[in-house]
Amino acid sequence: MRIAVLANLKKNAPVWDGMVADQWDDLDSPKTTDGIVEVLRNAGYEAKFFEAQITPPFNLIERLMDYKPDLCFNISESHFGDGREAQIPAVLEMLRIPYTGSKVMTLALALDKPMTKRVLFYHGLPTPEFQVFEQADEPIDDDLLNEDGELRFPLFVKPSREGTSMGVSGESIVYTVAQLRDQVSKQLQRYNQPVLVEHYIKGREVTVGVMGNLKPNAARRVSDRVASGEIPDNLTFMPPLEVDVHAYGPEEAGLYTNRMKVELADDFHFNCPARLQQDLLHELQRLTAAVFQVMGCKDVARVDFRLDEDQNYKPYILEVNPLPGLNPGYSDLCIQSLAAGWSYERLILTILEFAIAREGLRSGNIISHSGVGS
Repeated sequence: MRIAVLANLKKNAPVWDGMVADQWDDLDSPKTTDGIVEVLRNAGYEAKFFEAQITPPFNLIERLMDYKPDLCFNISESHFGDGREAQIPAVLEMLRIPYTGSKVMTLALALDKPMTKRVLFYHGLPTPEFQVFEQADEPIDDDLLNEDGELRFPLFVKPSREGTSMGVSGESIVYTVAQLRDQVSKQLQRYNQPVLVEHYIKGREVTVGVMGNLKPNAARRVSDRVASGEIPDNLTFMPPLEVDVHAYGPEEAGLYTNRMKVELADDFHFNCPARLQQDLLHELQRLTAAVFQVMGCKDVARVDFRLDEDQNYKPYILEVNPLPGLNPGYSDLCIQSLAAGWSYERLILTILEFAIAREGLRSGNIISHSGVGS
């Protein structure tokens, strides 16, 4: 089986005068793509990396047509546009080339945090109440007000369509109307996109990785499944990872900031598995499964939570990442898989085999490492 590994490397990204320093923080390094290619080749696959740009000099479409892959291992983020993470998958679907991970609609939806939260609200899943600002002086929605018509502080401010905690710093937590307007204005100018303002949940930050695919007939209402405590048995959950925010200085304000993910990535402080009571772990897993279902995720995803310390650590869903990082050194999902006793090789091959089984692909070169498709 021939596999094309598709990603966007920071070193190949466009640059221009006045570009913000964190413009490409969510793009990959050769350590990730080289690691994936090596795993695939060692498992007996023919594999090659391609920069996921259709424009010269990369010409992805032409190169894929020449290479003729049976499957693409897709972790491409792309560069511009509201649904940029869905752009390369859309090209692959036009070319009728199957790929790992979630489909076009899910990738576009998950990148847009407010749209994701609207889906979660519709299905009765817990996520902080919010408002989207396209101008700093917009009227305040009732969702952010208390019973007396006053703003319920603190609030949390971040860009609507970025990853790697871009725009998240100690200044993201605001306590006054003046701070709110100022922070919204700064982020509108910096990121040129709507800004999400939500109730700040003070407490622990936990993320749960999940792999697998839900059966097509698993069509019961998500609210019913969550209420019953049902967890699909065809999903594999990784041990939850908790960011040890107390190991960082006060300037990080108890948040999992962009600085921690980028500048301090090689000195990441965490607990994995997170120290959680069994009932809380079960709650996180069933909420993760519900998010995976309502968002239409495929093969792999990661769901991020805050556990409210004022409500006995009630979990609130922050977002879902259907393209979780796969850097073998520091990505959350890779750390979780190691805590589960999995090698990096097993993680990559398990994601691949879930895609192979889902797409109905078979090859004499397929080696079963997870039991999927065997």
